[in-house]
Amino acid sequence: MVRKVLIGLVVAIVFLGPGIALVTLAALFDPAITTATACSTSEDTGGLSGPSLAVSGSVPQSLTATTADGQTVTLDHTQLVRAATIIAVGNSENIDENGQLVALMAALTESTLHVLANTTAYPTSASYPNDGDGSDHDSLGLFQMQPPDGWGTVAELMDPVWSTRAFYGGPDGPNHGSPAGLLDIPNWQSLSLGAAAQAVEVSQYPDRYANYQPVAEKIASTLTGVTLTGASCSTATTTGNLPPGFAGAFIAAAEKEIGLPYVWGGGTYTGPSGEATDGRGPGFDCSGLVMYAAYQASGGKVRLLHYTGDQINETQPVSWANKQPGDIIFYTYPGASMPHHVVIYLGGDRILQAPETGQNVGYGTLSEFTGQAAAVRRIAEP
Repeated sequence: MVRKVLIGLVVAIVFLGPGIALVTLAALFDPAITTATACSTSEDTGGLSGPSLAVSGSVPQSLTATTADGQTVTLDHTQLVRAATIIAVGNSENIDENGQLVALMAALTESTLHVLANTTAYPTSASYPNDGDGSDHDSLGLFQMQPPDGWGTVAELMDPVWSTRAFYGGPDGPNHGSPAGLLDIPNWQSLSLGAAAQAVEVSQYPDRYANYQPVAEKIASTLTGVTLTGASCSTATTTGNLPPGFAGAFIAAAEKEIGLPYVWGGGTYTGPSGEATDGRGPGFDCSGLVMYAAYQASGGKVRLLHYTGDQINETQPVSWANKQPGDIIFYTYPGASMPHHVVIYLGGDRILQAPETGQNVGYGTLSEFTGQAAAVRRIAEP
């Protein structure tokens, strides 16, 4: 009964229009009201199923993020309101963070987070609140679902709450498993997030969804106050529950630079290479990012040198088994005497790094460096 009341309130909020700040969503979908699912292991994915995410605070006017292929995406307030709806409905349905990210990735790919009418196939769709006319075959709404396939009526699919519930599916979904929503896909947790989105959407272009995973993660982090360092509970920490002290501040400082390009030699104590302050300048290389984040996190007290060969000697050795979020990991090619790369460890399999020329500062995985010697180090707290 509580969930039905909450969903009704969200319907009212959504159709007040995109200009509303949605501050009330934080109260409506507070985890204390709707119980989040507990983390449970998944041997197929090697990760964990995370808790449900809840919208917290007001929706910003815009947000810039970077896709997996390096394209910059700027989302406006209307798009972020739609994203907030997807997260809020997911929280009311106890959908875990992975499922919420899958839904965001699907909506980003299908409609760029717009409720799209289709005046060509369904002229009446323009009479419902919408963000534009897509007119793509017989598709409608946030997830570009088709009435002939049984997803719902025109009116229902123009309702972002309805279409989001249909996408999630499951026993409480409006379609009762036909068509199959995410929760109706057998063992969907064993799929990559992009493959899970494709399993619901059944697109002719199945590889598109994965490209939007970094964008979905940044949206979710911004709207919920949860820093997502990958799609698993073991690697997500709330911004109020980062590692204590310097380690948490170190990660937070580095995450602010996500999206800047790799620049060899890039990075100063005060910002990207060539900047007097952190003015979103040219970019960072791997050791420059570590140097900058450590300096910022310590209030200027930690001044590492700008070279992996120096940084590995300036920091404290830690065994692989005892590594913690906020530690740094150096990688060395077989036969080489000095490390060629350094990353910031986030927990689980996830890292943050400035990878290489042509790529941007962003999240990665430990498994990228299989076969290379790894050395864990800890920066001494100031």
